Amino acid sequence: MKIWVDADACPVVIRDVLFRASERTGVEVTLVANQFIRTPASPKVTMLQVQPGFDVADNEIVKRCEKDDLVITSDIPLADEIITKGGHALSSRGELFTKENIKSRLSIRDFMETMRSSGVQTGGPAPLSQADRQQFANHLDKWLVQRQRNLKLHK
Repeated sequence: MKIWVDADACPVVIRDVLFRASERTGVEVTLVANQFIRTPASPKVTMLQVQPGFDVADNEIVKRCEKDDLVITSDIPLADEIITKGGHALSSRGELFTKENIKSRLSIRDFMETMRSSGVQTGGPAPLSQADRQQFANHLDKWLVQRQRNLKLHK
Protein backbone atom coordinates (compact mmCIF):
# COMPACT_ATOMS: atom_id res chain seq x y z
CA MET A 1 0.00 0.00 0.00
CA LYS A 2 1.23 3.40 -1.03
CA ILE A 3 0.32 7.03 -0.59
CA TRP A 4 -0.16 9.09 -3.74
CA VAL A 5 -0.27 12.86 -3.44
CA ASP A 6 -2.03 15.17 -5.88
CA ALA A 7 0.83 17.52 -5.14
CA ASP A 8 0.21 20.60 -7.28
CA ALA A 9 -2.36 21.90 -4.77
CA CYS A 10 -1.20 20.10 -1.62
CA PRO A 11 -0.08 22.53 1.10
CA VAL A 12 3.57 22.32 2.17
CA VAL A 13 2.59 21.65 5.81
CA ILE A 14 0.59 18.60 4.71
CA ARG A 15 3.45 17.32 2.55
CA ASP A 16 5.73 17.68 5.59
CA VAL A 17 3.31 15.59 7.68
CA LEU A 18 3.42 12.92 4.95
CA PHE A 19 7.23 13.00 4.78
CA ARG A 20 7.48 12.49 8.55
CA ALA A 21 4.93 9.66 8.43
CA SER A 22 6.92 7.96 5.68
CA GLU A 23 10.13 8.27 7.68
CA ARG A 24 8.43 6.91 10.80
CA THR A 25 6.53 4.01 9.19
CA GLY A 26 8.35 3.21 5.95
CA VAL A 27 5.24 3.78 3.83
CA GLU A 28 5.99 4.82 0.25
CA VAL A 29 4.85 8.35 -0.67
CA THR A 30 4.78 9.55 -4.28
CA LEU A 31 4.08 13.16 -5.14
CA VAL A 32 2.55 13.61 -8.60
CA ALA A 33 2.62 17.12 -10.07
CA ASN A 34 3.04 19.17 -13.24
CA GLN A 35 5.97 21.00 -11.68
CA PHE A 36 9.03 19.84 -9.77
CA ILE A 37 8.54 19.65 -6.01
CA ARG A 38 11.49 19.15 -3.68
CA THR A 39 11.32 16.01 -1.55
CA PRO A 40 13.51 14.77 1.28
CA ALA A 41 16.38 12.42 0.52
CA SER A 42 14.53 9.20 1.30
CA PRO A 43 14.16 5.97 -0.66
CA LYS A 44 10.49 5.92 0.37
CA VAL A 45 9.58 9.39 -0.99
CA THR A 46 9.55 10.08 -4.72
CA MET A 47 8.47 12.88 -7.02
CA LEU A 48 6.79 12.07 -10.33
CA GLN A 49 6.65 15.10 -12.61
CA VAL A 50 4.07 14.79 -15.40
CA GLN A 51 3.47 16.92 -18.48
CA PRO A 52 1.49 20.13 -17.99
CA GLY A 53 -2.18 19.89 -18.84
CA PHE A 54 -5.65 19.56 -17.45
CA ASP A 55 -6.01 16.41 -15.29
CA VAL A 56 -2.67 14.93 -16.43
CA ALA A 57 -1.52 14.41 -12.82
CA ASP A 58 -4.96 13.10 -11.79
CA ASN A 59 -5.00 10.60 -14.66
CA GLU A 60 -1.51 9.38 -13.74
CA ILE A 61 -2.58 8.86 -10.13
CA VAL A 62 -5.67 6.90 -11.20
CA LYS A 63 -3.54 4.77 -13.54
CA ARG A 64 -0.97 3.90 -10.87
CA CYS A 65 -3.18 3.68 -7.76
CA GLU A 66 -4.00 0.17 -6.56
CA LYS A 67 -6.61 -1.22 -4.22
CA ASP A 68 -6.17 0.07 -0.65
CA ASP A 69 -3.68 2.78 -1.64
CA LEU A 70 -4.32 6.21 -0.14
CA VAL A 71 -4.60 9.31 -2.33
CA ILE A 72 -4.24 12.78 -0.84
CA THR A 73 -6.38 15.14 -2.91
CA SER A 74 -8.98 17.84 -2.60
CA ASP A 75 -10.16 17.08 -6.15
CA ILE A 76 -13.61 15.52 -5.70
CA PRO A 77 -13.79 13.82 -9.15
CA LEU A 78 -10.34 12.30 -8.57
CA ALA A 79 -11.41 11.08 -5.13
CA ASP A 80 -14.48 9.48 -6.72
CA GLU A 81 -12.35 7.61 -9.26
CA ILE A 82 -9.98 6.40 -6.54
CA ILE A 83 -12.83 5.15 -4.34
CA THR A 84 -14.41 3.39 -7.33
CA LYS A 85 -11.05 1.69 -7.93
CA GLY A 86 -10.91 0.44 -4.32
CA GLY A 87 -8.53 3.02 -2.94
CA HIS A 88 -8.93 5.58 -0.16
CA ALA A 89 -9.06 9.35 -0.57
CA LEU A 90 -8.28 12.01 2.02
CA SER A 91 -8.30 15.76 1.50
CA SER A 92 -5.51 17.96 2.78
CA ARG A 93 -8.12 19.41 5.19
CA GLY A 94 -8.63 15.98 6.72
CA GLU A 95 -11.93 15.12 5.03
CA LEU A 96 -12.09 11.40 4.40
CA PHE A 97 -13.97 10.67 1.20
CA THR A 98 -15.97 7.43 1.32
CA LYS A 99 -18.45 5.46 -0.77
CA GLU A 100 -21.12 6.91 1.49
CA ASN A 101 -20.27 10.60 1.04
CA ILE A 102 -18.54 10.97 -2.33
CA LYS A 103 -21.67 11.22 -4.50
CA SER A 104 -23.14 14.02 -2.37
CA ARG A 105 -19.76 15.81 -2.41
CA LEU A 106 -19.76 15.52 -6.24
CA SER A 107 -23.27 17.00 -6.38
CA ILE A 108 -22.25 19.93 -4.19
CA ARG A 109 -19.12 20.49 -6.27
CA ASP A 110 -21.11 20.44 -9.51
CA PHE A 111 -23.70 22.84 -8.07
CA MET A 112 -20.99 25.28 -6.94
CA GLU A 113 -19.32 25.01 -10.37
CA THR A 114 -22.66 25.90 -12.00
CA MET A 115 -23.03 28.88 -9.66
CA ARG A 116 -19.52 30.13 -10.46
CA SER A 117 -19.99 29.71 -14.21
CA SER A 118 -23.19 31.79 -14.03
CA GLY A 119 -21.25 34.64 -12.40
CA VAL A 120 -22.07 34.10 -8.73
CA GLN A 121 -19.09 34.86 -6.47
CA THR A 122 -18.80 31.85 -4.16
CA GLY A 123 -15.48 32.73 -2.54
CA GLY A 124 -12.58 30.38 -2.14
CA PRO A 125 -11.79 27.93 0.61
CA ALA A 126 -10.80 29.22 4.03
CA PRO A 127 -7.09 29.09 4.92
CA LEU A 128 -5.88 25.73 6.23
CA SER A 129 -6.44 25.78 9.99
CA GLN A 130 -4.72 23.96 12.82
CA ALA A 131 -7.92 21.91 13.24
CA ASP A 132 -7.73 20.91 9.55
CA ARG A 133 -4.11 19.81 9.99
CA GLN A 134 -4.99 17.83 13.11
CA GLN A 135 -7.92 16.13 11.38
CA PHE A 136 -5.63 15.26 8.45
CA ALA A 137 -2.99 13.80 10.79
CA ASN A 138 -5.63 11.79 12.68
CA HIS A 139 -7.05 10.21 9.50
CA LEU A 140 -3.55 9.54 8.18
CA ASP A 141 -2.59 7.81 11.43
CA LYS A 142 -5.74 5.64 11.29
CA TRP A 143 -4.87 4.59 7.73
CA LEU A 144 -1.26 3.84 8.71
CA VAL A 145 -2.37 1.71 11.69
CA GLN A 146 -4.77 -0.21 9.43
CA ARG A 147 -1.96 -0.68 6.91
CA GLN A 148 0.29 -2.14 9.60
CA ARG A 149 -2.47 -4.54 10.68
CA ASN A 150 -3.00 -5.67 7.10
CA LEU A 151 0.72 -6.26 6.62
CA LYS A 152 0.84 -8.40 9.78
CA LEU A 153 -2.18 -10.43 8.63
CA HIS A 154 -0.54 -11.23 5.29
CA LYS A 155 2.72 -12.44 6.82
